[in-house]
Formats: sequence, C-alpha cells, structure tokens
Amino acid sequence: MDDTNAPSDSYRVTADELRQFIERFERLEQEKKDIADQQKEVMAEAKGRGYDTKVMRKVIALRKREPDDIAEEEAVLEMYKEALGMQ
Repeated sequence: MDDTNAPSDSYRVTADELRQFIERFERLEQEKKDIADQQKEVMAEAKGRGYDTKVMRKVIALRKREPDDIAEEEAVLEMYKEALGMQ
C-alpha cells in the first residue's frame, strides 16, 4: 500500500519543532505583557503616592546609560542653553 499523501517523518518532526518555537514565543509574549502590566501598576502606585512618574521614567532611562555619555550630553545641553540665553 503506497500512501503518497501522508506526510513524511521528517516533515512531522519539522512541523512539531516549528509548533514548539511558536508556542514558546507566544508564552514569552504573554510574559512580556504581564511584566508590562506590572510596571504600569508600579507607576500608578508611585503616582498615587505623589511621585512624578514622568521624571521617574527619565531617571530609569538615565540609569541604563553610561555616566560618560550622560556627562557629554549634559555639557552640550548646557552649551546650547547658554548660546540661547536660557541660563
């Protein structure tokens, strides 16, 4: 009996592997969404306690950067502000 329409074993293995990759990715996406929701809750709590969340986000972004990069950017910002009479 010749069953030419049945998928080969290698095709089934590939399909199973593909499904596993997709399901892993989908689980990670859900975890990422859960973490983002938790981050929103933290900011809402901070805001409720009177903190400025916009400034908090800037501080968080600064903490990710190298101190030398921050210092250079601040020096250029000061120079531009001085040139525009904003001091």
